[in-house]
Amino acid sequence: MSTSADPLATLAALPGVAESVNAVRTAVDRVYGHRVMRRRSNEVTSEAALRGARGSAALAGADWALEEVRRRTDFGAEGEPRTVGAALRLTAEAGQLLSIWRQSPLRVLARLHLVAAGGAEGDERIGRPRQSGEPVDEPLIGSDLPLPDADEVAGRLDGLARLLLAGSEAPALVTAAVVHGELLALRPFVSRNGLVARAAERIVLVGSGLDPKSICPAEVGYAELGAAPYMAALEGYASGTPEGMAVWIAHSGRAVELGVRESTAVCEALQRGAA
Repeated sequence: MSTSADPLATLAALPGVAESVNAVRTAVDRVYGHRVMRRRSNEVTSEAALRGARGSAALAGADWALEEVRRRTDFGAEGEPRTVGAALRLTAEAGQLLSIWRQSPLRVLARLHLVAAGGAEGDERIGRPRQSGEPVDEPLIGSDLPLPDADEVAGRLDGLARLLLAGSEAPALVTAAVVHGELLALRPFVSRNGLVARAAERIVLVGSGLDPKSICPAEVGYAELGAAPYMAALEGYASGTPEGMAVWIAHSGRAVELGVRESTAVCEALQRGAA
C-alpha cells in the first residue's frame, strides 16, 4: 500500500477504480430512489440482512438455500448450522457497532469475533488476535495464501486502525474493500475471519453513508460471483501491487452492485405484493 499521507485516496486513483466507484454510486442511488423505499424500507433492510448473512455463510462453506436459512431456528449444532448462525448473529450485531467503530475499530473486530464464535465460552483465543503458533481454521483460504505471523498481524492491525481513525477522502467502496481485504489477508483470529471481514465491510459501507439503511448486501454479490473469483481477487489484494489492489476493489464493487440488484428485486416483489 502507498506510504502517502492518504493511501486510501491513492488507491482510489488507480486505473479502473473510479469506474467501479461510479457504477456502485449509480446503482445505490437507484435502489434508494425506488418508490418502495419511501414506505417499506425496514422490510427491505430486514430481507437484505437475511440474504447477506446467507451469502456470507455460503462463502464460509455453508451454502444453504435462502428458504432453509429463513425457516431454521436451531443453529447451535456444529458444522454448517453453526456457520449460518454465526453469519446471522454478525449481521444483527454489525448495525449496533457503528458508533464504536468510529472510535475503536479494533474493539469492534474483537466483538465481531466473539459474536461469530458464539458458544465458545472459556476459549481464551476468542476475541483477540492470534498469538504465535496458534493455527487458523479458515477452510476457504486454506494454504493458498501465505499466513502472516502474529507480529505482522499485530502491526498491520494497528496500522489499519490508525488509517481508519485518521480519515480519508477516498470513496466508501475503497475503504470498505481495504478493510475486507486486509482482514482476509491477515486472518487475525483463529477462526471465522471471512465472516468477520465481511461484517466489517458492511459496517464501513453503512457508516460511511453510502448505504445507511444497509440494503445493499455485498455478501450476496460475493457468493454469486463465486469462491474461486473471490480468492483470485484476494490474491491480487495480498500481492500489494497497484494492479492487484485495483482488481480487488473492482471485485468488491461488482459484489455491491449485485447486492443492489438483489434488493431491487425485493423492492419489486414488495411492490407487487409478492413478498
